[in-house]
Amino acid sequence: MEGKLENIMVTVVMPTFNHEKYIRQAIEGVLMQNTDFLFELIIVEDCSTDNTKNIALEYADQYPGIINVLTSERNLGITENYLRSVEGINGKYIAVCEGDDYWTDPLKLQKQVDFMEANSDCS
Repeated sequence: MEGKLENIMVTVVMPTFNHEKYIRQAIEGVLMQNTDFLFELIIVEDCSTDNTKNIALEYADQYPGIINVLTSERNLGITENYLRSVEGINGKYIAVCEGDDYWTDPLKLQKQVDFMEANSDCS
């Protein structure tokens, strides 16, 4: 697809709404990934009424080459909010981590990409 960054292997999409209590742990779980490839994180913020947006933007400022935050002026709901992330995806693969979830394995993405690359018939 034209316009995609060629070096990004995985785009992590993080839909979020009112996840102030959890968003830091979710973001940190993505940032701790130990990979031999580049990945990006797109936080799709759905007009939260708590501090979720500010926390996400704080991380984006700290990690400008890795984290991008898509904001909304009105609540779109889970499906429409997730679908708008598609415009910003640069990776060959997509991984999803909801804003109230987190990853504990620092090799999660590496294991998944290694498997996908070794098994092209898998989707």
